[in-house]
Amino acid sequence: MDISTSPLLVRRSVVGALARGIPLAGLLLVGSLACSSTSDGSSDGSGGSGGATSAGTQAGGGETSGGTGGAGVTGTSGSGGQPSTGASTTTTASSGGPATGSGGGPASSSSGGGGSPDPGFQPCPATGACKILPLGDSITFGLGFDGGYRVELFRLAVKDGHEITFTGTQQMNGPAMVEGVTFPRNHEGISGETIQQIANRVPTPALREMPHIVLLHAGTNDMYRDPNGADTRLGALLDELIAEAPDALIVVSSIIPFPGGANAVNTYNATIPGLVEARASAGAHVVYVDQFEGFPTSELGDGVHPNQAGYARMAGVWYEAISDYLR
Repeated sequence: MDISTSPLLVRRSVVGALARGIPLAGLLLVGSLACSSTSDGSSDGSGGSGGATSAGTQAGGGETSGGTGGAGVTGTSGSGGQPSTGASTTTTASSGGPATGSGGGPASSSSGGGGSPDPGFQPCPATGACKILPLGDSITFGLGFDGGYRVELFRLAVKDGHEITFTGTQQMNGPAMVEGVTFPRNHEGISGETIQQIANRVPTPALREMPHIVLLHAGTNDMYRDPNGADTRLGALLDELIAEAPDALIVVSSIIPFPGGANAVNTYNATIPGLVEARASAGAHVVYVDQFEGFPTSELGDGVHPNQAGYARMAGVWYEAISDYLR
C-alpha cells in the first residue's frame, strides 16, 4: 500500500534492531493501588485481583540501552501534512533534570520531525482548552512518579503557549501547579488493565467527557498475562475509539520496554504501525508514535514503570506527535 496516498498524517517509526531478551533480576511486589478507583470514589473491578500494577509485579534488571534520546518519528506526506525533513533525531539529557511540578526541564525528549497537519482537520477548538484523554494502564496513571508523563507534557504545552487540559474519570493525581498554571489532574489510566479491559471502558466512562485528542499506550499487561492476540485486541480497541470519537485525533504508541517480556513486546510493537496505517488510509484520524525506540531500561524505576526521567521522555514523544494540532 502506498501510504503517500493516505488522507491523514501517519507517523511511522523506523524500527531498529530488536532488543535482546533481558532476564529478570528479581521480583518486585507492589500492593493494590488507589488508581483502580474512579474519581468519584466508586471501585473499578476490571483491573484484576488486588489491583495489580501494570504488567504484573515483575521487575526487570538487565542492561541499559546506549541511546539517551527520545524515540524519533518519521512523517509521511499525504493530505495529512508535509513530510518530515530528515531521519529521526534525538536529544540528550538536559542539565536541568527531569520534569518537576515546578517546571524543571525534561531529562530527554523526542525532537524528530513530523510536519504540519492537514489544515482541513483540526481536532482542537479555536478557543478554549484542547481536551486530551490519557488512556491506558498504570503507566498512564503515573506509577513511580506522581502524574506520570502528563506533568512534562503539560509543561511543554504551556511553555509553547498552548492551552490544554486532561480528561478522564480515574483518581486524580499529579502536582497542583506546573509552570505557574493549575495542573489538570484527570486521566484514564487504570492499574493492571489489559487492552480488553481498557476497551470495556469505551465509550463509558472513558469518553464521558468527549476529548479532542486521545493518547493511547496499551498492552503492557497483556505481555505479562497473555500476549497472544494482543494486536487483534488493540485493533478492536482502535475501531471502537474511532467509532465513538470520530472527530478526535487518536495517537497510538508502541509500548515502552518491559524486560520481563522482551520477546513478546518486540512482536507486539512490530504490529502496531500497520494497524494504525490501515485505519488512517481508510480515513480515520489516527497517528502512530514510537515510545519504545531509544527508551533505556535505566529509566524504568522498577523494571516496568518509568521513573521521572522516563516519563519525561514519554512526554516528549507525545508532544512531538500532537504539537502541530494544538492551538
